Amino acid sequence: MSLVVLNRRNLLISGGAVLASGVLAAGTSSLLLPARAEGLAPTESMTGGANNYRKGAPIVERIGKGGFWMSGTVRRAGDGAPLAGQRIQIWAHTVEGQEHEPQSHGATLTDKDGAFRLEMPQIIPIFGQPHGHLAYDSGEFKTVFLRPIMRSAKDASLEAHFVLQPA
Repeated sequence: MSLVVLNRRNLLISGGAVLASGVLAAGTSSLLLPARAEGLAPTESMTGGANNYRKGAPIVERIGKGGFWMSGTVRRAGDGAPLAGQRIQIWAHTVEGQEHEPQSHGATLTDKDGAFRLEMPQIIPIFGQPHGHLAYDSGEFKTVFLRPIMRSAKDASLEAHFVLQPA
């Protein structure tokens, strides 16, 4: 029976051997290719995401007085290509209004990189959870409702990402 001594040197040598064998087996060309998003699955709507949704909420520069940032990205299912000009509606229970009130709703469009960002009032907890609501509802792709929950009610921003499939 042989005894294997685990020390830093042996771990580095073993790790290098494993890495090298993977490179040799796959070939170095596979390490130089960019990552691909082939087969990127579409985002599914979240339970409760459509609560208090208002069809056709206006595109706005900011909701209320601001101070909190909702941001994210919109990409196409399959290849992960960014989708420009897509309408994202945002609403929440905030220091300035409740989810069902019109002044708590607004929409924005994605930029050329598929990113969106909209300033709104600070989100506050409702039913014990600080959360926002977002919807893609433009029609070119299937409608998706998201309801991301903040880690802390003190957070000043929240992100949500959409991967859309054709309608």
